[in-house]
Amino acid sequence: MSQLENAIAILLQTFDDYAGKEGKKDTLTKREVKTLLEKELLLQEAKNPGEVDKLMKKLDLDGDSEVNFNEFMTLVGCLACFIHFSTI
Repeated sequence: MSQLENAIAILLQTFDDYAGKEGKKDTLTKREVKTLLEKELLLQEAKNPGEVDKLMKKLDLDGDSEVNFNEFMTLVGCLACFIHFSTI
């Protein structure tokens, strides 16, 4: 696989690893988002419930109180842009 294909596979697997432990198998609950942020991105803000609530409101574009894969990819894309532009 190419590097890009490998990166996509990792994103898919990471989402699937956290999704469905609670609630629907193809979405992330607030607790699953919090766990993913803590374990995969090492974000200290994930320990603050208020910050997790703010992030959930921004990510949950369809208002169903869960994060689907498209909404998750919005987070990943924003983080990638932030990192890219902060290194230029």
